[in-house]
Amino acid sequence: MKWIYVLAGIALSLKILLTSNFIVADESTLEIVQAVIQESGVPNAVSGIILRNRLYDTIFEVVVFSIAIFGVNYLLANEKPSPQVRQFNDPPSIVLARLGATIAALVGVELAIRGHLSPGGGFAAGVAGGTAIGLIAITSSMEVMQSIYKRWHTATWEKISVLIFIGLSILTLGGIELPYGEFGTLLSGGILPILNILVAIKVALGSWAVILLFIRYRGLL
Repeated sequence: MKWIYVLAGIALSLKILLTSNFIVADESTLEIVQAVIQESGVPNAVSGIILRNRLYDTIFEVVVFSIAIFGVNYLLANEKPSPQVRQFNDPPSIVLARLGATIAALVGVELAIRGHLSPGGGFAAGVAGGTAIGLIAITSSMEVMQSIYKRWHTATWEKISVLIFIGLSILTLGGIELPYGEFGTLLSGGILPILNILVAIKVALGSWAVILLFIRYRGLL
């Protein structure tokens, strides 16, 4: 069986080396990209498509993520809490995990704020934020994480971010938009930067809820 994996890896490597990865975009494709950039008012055409041209689908993607969180809560509700939680105890691992959490959190903020100008966006920012929370969770006590989650009413803020996102999206789909501002600047793109930040908050806080559930009921991330 190992030889099969080795041969498959060699075949994949040869395919990557021998196959050209350069794709030449024709004129019609470039015109479509330019049209998306012009209509959305942001240089990141992907954000323009996700949060404007394909906003109807993005609304349901956010809703599906919310349903997934409810599903995890429902499926684990009948299980007994784990008597033991496995976490990092040695100081080097704790320092490295919290350093990684700091970096991931900063990257998440950057992706959320500048996602309409460069590669990034709300979903990527939320994943980075969730990663930061996960790294903190495996180095901190369950009680501390749970108390912070309840103290700041995180579940409520998560739901509020979803409702605001849906409300602003409906207004955008109805033709009500904010001024685009100066192209290429931080305060440009109209409603797109706000939608990016709302999605980032939703995904990060939702990830926090799922992480706490798995720690409580499974004892292991």
